Amino acid sequence: MSTASAPVEIGRVALLVRDIDRVSDFYETAIGLAPIASDAAVRTLGAGGRVLLELRADPAARPADPHEAGLFHTAFLLPSRADLGAWLVHAAGARVPLQGASDHLVSEAIYLADPEGNGIEIYRDRARDEWPREGGRIRMATDPLDLHALAAEARGPWTGAPEGTVVGHVHLQVGNVPAAEEFYSGQLGFEIVTHYPGAAFFGSGGYHHHLGTNVWNSRGAGRRSDGAAGLAEVQLLAGPEDHDRLAAALGASGGTDPWGTPISVARKPA
Repeated sequence: MSTASAPVEIGRVALLVRDIDRVSDFYETAIGLAPIASDAAVRTLGAGGRVLLELRADPAARPADPHEAGLFHTAFLLPSRADLGAWLVHAAGARVPLQGASDHLVSEAIYLADPEGNGIEIYRDRARDEWPREGGRIRMATDPLDLHALAAEARGPWTGAPEGTVVGHVHLQVGNVPAAEEFYSGQLGFEIVTHYPGAAFFGSGGYHHHLGTNVWNSRGAGRRSDGAAGLAEVQLLAGPEDHDRLAAALGASGGTDPWGTPISVARKPA
């Protein structure tokens, strides 16, 4: 897939949740992630043996404020359009509530949320040579998605997230886009790929974006308060050279972005 060859990509996302049983069941039944490890406090789920999501239980956590900095959505990238079509048919049959669907020119995406309001995107990428460009940058849009045509592409019944499913990108709510650019591009070294009004998108290795940041709900937000449910950590995966560079940059920032969202880095598997 288009993100796999990037020097830096997303590893896993961790969420602090109030009802770990309910949220875990949703990601298993609605999204199709497989349980990998579990105890009373932490559960990991993924696809093909790769951990994509970590759930951390805290029944006393305060519900996340939708205007705080934090998670806009976790985007699960499926290997093919046929897989996305199969998931759409499954979601319709299971009456999974959807919040939207868009053709972004580089990808096709469907949006929803988990039971605690954490945003989710399920998407597939177009081939990289089909991504439109304008002024030297990748061009994205938010056009209507033909759900009937997508469902017709389904290849067999949905039996869970297929091997090769990854977290393609994470979209964050921030308080200020220029400050996000200074941190994610200036300090961490991601390329600024494109802008929307009130948003900036960052990628590695020519990918359309591994990270998105926006102020659509959170303009002017300060650092996140302690004890809130929602995004607990974004893990980056990097090769040796980029790992050491990112580890140094994150050490200098205290391991968080300017709004207190924890960012960690791990080495890509050999």
